[in-house]
Amino acid sequence: WLKSHLEGRTSPPAGLAAMPGQYSADPKQHTLSPIVTGATVIGIKYNGGVLIACDTLACYGGQKRYKDVCRMKQAGEYTLLGASGEFSDFQYMSKMLDELDNEDFLNEDGFRMGPHEYSSYIGRVMYNRRSKMNPLYNQFVVVGKKKDGPTQLSFVDHQGTFFNEDFVATGFGAHLAVPLLRNEWKADISLEDAKQLAVKCLQLCFYRDCRAFNQIQIGTCDGENVTISEPFAIDHFWGHKLWLEKRLEVATRAIADTW
Repeated sequence: WLKSHLEGRTSPPAGLAAMPGQYSADPKQHTLSPIVTGATVIGIKYNGGVLIACDTLACYGGQKRYKDVCRMKQAGEYTLLGASGEFSDFQYMSKMLDELDNEDFLNEDGFRMGPHEYSSYIGRVMYNRRSKMNPLYNQFVVVGKKKDGPTQLSFVDHQGTFFNEDFVATGFGAHLAVPLLRNEWKADISLEDAKQLAVKCLQLCFYRDCRAFNQIQIGTCDGENVTISEPFAIDHFWGHKLWLEKRLEVATRAIADTW
């Protein structure tokens, strides 16, 4: 029958197509490429807490379609998650974290999970999906501080790569912003200085990354409160002299007169 089926001459016997793990009528249909995506997320530890900064843009392919999207998510009482990559996969992960937090609350044992537990959970989920060849197409920054405990800043990607750092950047920011963070971050950096550094990194990404945007949000965790700021616009300047020259409006019309 299988030979005849492959040659297109017959249908499978009744009930055979419904048998799991044998002759599937269609291949598994996994996500092959992200569609609605977010760009860089910056994570920085500061003296007394940790912050996340990212823009509010979600691109539909190459189109800057959704410009008022929050790419941060509070998980539990002490943890904040920031996401690059496929936005629907981020929503899926957010739902899983809500279910985990609800279960944690219903235990009523006086204990609530912190950033260490949530980052470990996210890392295991991402590696599990990668092992099934059906990954969640995201890079996550997981930050938090539980009461008087140490600050936590973790990076997790779609392959399950997981590590802790003092500062991190996802997406194009891993190439553009990390050199700035290496030069200017210090262990005793204040909250205001850390915010200025995050804004500086996102300004650079806005200039150089066509998927970046100039409206951003900053989220902070200080051990007692988790806050996500209202969106605000960052400064940018495009009036450089060489950029304003009308090089196509010349008398000779020669190629050498253009770019």
